[in-house]
Amino acid sequence: LPRIKLNVMCQIVGLNVCMSGSALSCEECLIIHPSCAWCAQEKFGSARTLMSRCDLRQNLQKRGCEAHHMESPSSSTTVVKSEPLSSKGSGPTQYDVIQIMPQKISLSLRPGDQTSFKVQVRQVEDYPVDLYYLMDLSLSMKDDLDTIRNLGTKLADEMRKLTSNFRLGFGSFVDKNMSPFSYTARKYQDNPCNGYKLFPSCVPSFGFRHLLSLTDKVDRFNEEVQKQMVSRNRDAPEGGFDAILQAAVCKERIGWRKEAFHLLVFATDDVPHLALDGKLGGLVQPHDGECHMNEKNEYSGSTNMDYPSLALLGEKLAANNIYLIFAVTKRLYVIYKNFTALIPGTTVEILDQDSKNIIQLIVNAYNSIRSKVELTVWDQPEDLSLSFTATCQDGQPLPGLRKCADLKIGDTVSFDVSIDARGCPAPGTQQSFTIKPVGFKDRLEVSVDYRCACGCTDQTQANSTHCSSIGQYTCGICRCDPGYLGARCECQEGEAGSMYLSACRQAEGMQICGGRGECSCNQCLCYESEFGKIYGTFCECDDFSCARHKGILCSGHGECHCGECKCHAGYIGDNCNCSTDTSSCVSDDGQICSGRGSCACGRCQCTEPGAFGDTCEKCPTCPDACGTKRECIECRLFSSGRLSDNQTCQRLCKDEIITVETLKTDDPNAVLCLYKTENECVMKFTYSEHANGMSVLTALKEPECGAAPDAMTVLLAVVGSILLVGIVLLAIWKLVITVHDRREFARFQSARSRARYEMASNPLYKQPISNDYVETDFSMYSKSYNGAAH
Repeated sequence: LPRIKLNVMCQIVGLNVCMSGSALSCEECLIIHPSCAWCAQEKFGSARTLMSRCDLRQNLQKRGCEAHHMESPSSSTTVVKSEPLSSKGSGPTQYDVIQIMPQKISLSLRPGDQTSFKVQVRQVEDYPVDLYYLMDLSLSMKDDLDTIRNLGTKLADEMRKLTSNFRLGFGSFVDKNMSPFSYTARKYQDNPCNGYKLFPSCVPSFGFRHLLSLTDKVDRFNEEVQKQMVSRNRDAPEGGFDAILQAAVCKERIGWRKEAFHLLVFATDDVPHLALDGKLGGLVQPHDGECHMNEKNEYSGSTNMDYPSLALLGEKLAANNIYLIFAVTKRLYVIYKNFTALIPGTTVEILDQDSKNIIQLIVNAYNSIRSKVELTVWDQPEDLSLSFTATCQDGQPLPGLRKCADLKIGDTVSFDVSIDARGCPAPGTQQSFTIKPVGFKDRLEVSVDYRCACGCTDQTQANSTHCSSIGQYTCGICRCDPGYLGARCECQEGEAGSMYLSACRQAEGMQICGGRGECSCNQCLCYESEFGKIYGTFCECDDFSCARHKGILCSGHGECHCGECKCHAGYIGDNCNCSTDTSSCVSDDGQICSGRGSCACGRCQCTEPGAFGDTCEKCPTCPDACGTKRECIECRLFSSGRLSDNQTCQRLCKDEIITVETLKTDDPNAVLCLYKTENECVMKFTYSEHANGMSVLTALKEPECGAAPDAMTVLLAVVGSILLVGIVLLAIWKLVITVHDRREFARFQSARSRARYEMASNPLYKQPISNDYVETDFSMYSKSYNGAAH
C-alpha cells in the first residue's frame, strides 16, 4: 500500500523525485531516493533522455524493464554475535557476564533506506562492585575526616547486602601546591596552618594522593584513613577535578577490575577549579587526559598542567565505565547538579556537614544508578542518522528516548534503533560505531558498509559497438569519450542544427534549454553556476533554488532537488527546519509536554492556560497544580505518598521546598494549597514561580491538627453544662415568680388602702349603740384593767 500511494503521488507532474533528479548513471539514481530503481536493460526508454532509466520500480516494470535488469538494492541487518543475557554477576561465570544483546551486528545501508534493530539490556544481580572514596582533605573537612575513620567496616557491611563481591579504595586531594591556589611562602612550606589559631598544625597541600588500591580488606581502609591529616589551601575552590581524572585513567594503580561496577565517590564541601583556572598560576598547557602518578602515588602533573575540562572528565569517566557520585553539602547541590547534566553517568547527593550520612548516601546513590539504563553512541559516523525508541517496564514504546528509569535489578529493557545513511562515502569504505550503556563494560559493536554500487557496472564494455566504439557501455547507457555526445556517442561537441533544437525545448514557444543551457546533439548542456548545479532534460532543475532557514539551504538538514527540499531523517517542513525528535519535549514524569501541550519541531507549545516552561511543567493556575505538588510535599518532607520511593521522588520532585512555622498567604503570585492527611490533619503550602524560572513551594513544617479531647474533661463539661442550664432555668423561674408575687402584693396593698378610705368616709356607716348594762360592765372591766396595770 505505501508503494502504491507513492506511485500515485509521483505521477503528478513535478513530484516524481526519481525522474526529476540529476541521475546520469545508475549510482546517481540510487542516491536520489530509496524508492528509485535503475533499468540496465539494453533496449529501454527513449533515446532523447538518459534520465528515463531512473524511475520508481513499478513504473520501470510498466515500461517494459525486466526484473533481473533492475538495480534497486535495499538496506539489511545481519546479527553476527548474539549470546543470551546473564542473570547473575558473581560466581564461576563472573568473567562471562553479558548484560547487552546482541553483541555484534553488521549493516548494509543504502542511502535514505532506513533499517532498524533491537537492543536488550539487563542489569544482573550480585554484580561485583569497586568503590573508590576520593576525599577533600582541606581544613574545612576536618570533622568529616573524624567521622569516616571507621567507614570501611560499616560501608562494607551495607554494601554486602547488595553484592557478595565488594572492594574499597581510598584517595585524597587538596589543590595545586602553587600560588595563588595554596600558601607558598617559606613559613608555610611545611605547615600551611602556621599562625592559624583555630588549627595551628596541618600537612602541606597536594594535588592528588592515591592512598589505598581497591581491596576487599576493609580494615586497611580504616587504618589508612586514621593516618591522614588535613591540609590548608588559600582560595575556596578545590583541585578535585584533577583527582577525579587521575582516579579514572590510572586503572592499574587504582585497581579497577574489568568485570565490576565502578563507583567513584567524590566528597567535598566546596566548588572545584575548572579548566582555564590554571592560567591564574601561569599554567597554560591543557590537561592531556593521561595518567601522571609518580612512585609516591602522587599526581606529578599538578603544577605543570591546567585543570581538566568537564568534557574531558566525561570522556575519561565514560571510557573507563566509571559512575561518579558527587557527595556535597547542601549549599553546593545546585552547582553539582548542573555538572551532572554535562558529565554522563554522574549523580549528586547531599552530604551532612560532618559526613555522618555518608554510608546511606552511597547506598542511595548506588540504588539510584542501578535503577536506570541509558544508551550512548561512540564514534558515530557523520553521515549516519540514529534514532532510538525505548521500551521500559511498562511495555509502552517511548520514541526519541534512549533511557529507562525506575528499574529493579534483573529487569530487562529494550531499545529499537533506527539507522539511516545520508550519503555514500568513497567506494569500499567500511565504518563502525559502538552502542554502550552508561557505566557498563558491555557494548554492541556495529559495522557498516554501503550499498551504493550497482551490480551492472561489473559488466562494463570499453569501446563498445553500442557506443559507436568511442565510449564505455555500462548499465544500459554509453559514457562517451571526451568530445563526443549522444545516446550512442554519435555526435561531436559543437555540431548544431535546427533538427536538434526542437528536442531541447520543454514545450513549443519556450526557450531552448530553459535559457540555462545550450542544445548540442539533441541534448541540453546546462551552464555552470556559481550557486550550484543546474541539471535536467531541459536544464529546468538546480540544487540551490530551495527554501532556506536563517540563510542556510534546507536548514542544513536536507538536500535541494529541483526546487524542493528533501529532508534528512528526523526533519520535516518546506525548509527542513522542523525536528521530529520529541526527546526534548519529554518532562520528568515521562509525558510529552507534561500533558499540557504538544511537541512541535522539538519544542513544547503549551495549550493549557497558565502553563509555561520548556516542557510546560510550570502551571500554578492549572487545576492539577496543587495535586501534583502535594505528592512532592508528601515524599520530600514526610517520605510518604505515591512517590515515597527515594529514586522516584528525587527524579520527579526537583522544586525548592521551604518550610516555615507560619504560612503567609498574602502573596498575589502564590497559589494556596491545602489537603487533609491520613491523620485527619490539614497540610497547607503555597506554590509560586519566581522570575528566574524556579518553582518554589513554601510549606508548614507540620500539618495543623486539633488536639483530641480528654474523656473526663468532656464528661465534666457535659455535667457542668446541664447543671448550669438547670440553675439558669431555676433563676429565671424564681425571677418570674418574684415579679409575679410583687405585682400581686402591690395590687393587694392598693386594694387594702382603698378599703380603709372607704370605711372612714362611708355615709352609711353608724357607730354602734350600746345599753347601760354593757357600759357598766365595760367600766368595771376598764377599772380592773387599769388597776392591774398599776
